[in-house]
Amino acid sequence: MPKGYWIAHVEVDDPAPYPLYVEGAKAAFERHGARFLARGGAHTEIEGPMGRSRHVVIEFPSYQAAVDCWNSPEYQAARAHRLPVSTATIVLVEGLGD
Repeated sequence: MPKGYWIAHVEVDDPAPYPLYVEGAKAAFERHGARFLARGGAHTEIEGPMGRSRHVVIEFPSYQAAVDCWNSPEYQAARAHRLPVSTATIVLVEGLGD
């Protein structure tokens, strides 16, 4: 079964309340088997401007787990904390089969 991934490009406009999102999303990520492959850190835009300073790649055991995490009440409650303090582009992607 192919894995699922969240690929997120984020600009945090107000870092003070952002930890409310991080802490709130933790339970959803744990419940759906998320594993962070990249979270922030150095990056280089090599083709086309992203305009975001934070890039995140999260792996899930399956595409459905990635979708279920996004739709979970825990994640949606945490997301409500992120929306007013950041700008993001997030894509859910199905990985290649094993």
